[in-house]
Amino acid sequence: MDRREAIGKISLILSGTIIGAEFFLSGCKSDPKKISYLFTAEDIIFLNEVAETIIPETNTPGAKAAQVGKFMTVMVNDCYNPEEQKIFVDGMTTLKEQCKEQYGVNFIDLDARKKTEFLKTIIKEQNKTAKNKDIQPPTHYFKMMKELTLLGYFTSEVGCTMARRYIPIPGKYIGCLPYKKGDKAWAT
Repeated sequence: MDRREAIGKISLILSGTIIGAEFFLSGCKSDPKKISYLFTAEDIIFLNEVAETIIPETNTPGAKAAQVGKFMTVMVNDCYNPEEQKIFVDGMTTLKEQCKEQYGVNFIDLDARKKTEFLKTIIKEQNKTAKNKDIQPPTHYFKMMKELTLLGYFTSEVGCTMARRYIPIPGKYIGCLPYKKGDKAWAT
């Protein structure tokens, strides 16, 4: 191989890398200023309440402080396929309707104990659906909500720095640290 041929092949490889990077980077649909085309501001408030019921405020901030509702809408809008988006959005409607039917009020208007009680009945429904092999939907909407709540909370600044032990600039590696019951998990 002569020098010209080598330079030609290297430039082809590098241009492919640059073009490929542009292709992959242009695929992102997220716009931080736009809430979502699937969700309203009221939906974010509702999702924050559901998330706060799953991870309530205790001696550390809860899911609402981490703005998990907004995180859920971005993830569903940008990362879920249309079928999964439909399951999630229809599930929100189902959750609201079941709550209204069972308690006569909106989910947001329930006290914390009743919210927890209601979501436990939804979890039982989700578990029944998961066990039934005849009626197997792709994913239960509430499973999606729980997973997004955990992901959104524990990857947020609030979840990493306040709910877990956090060292902003780690020092040397210490492979074996004593663990005392009740210690927080490490975020870093």
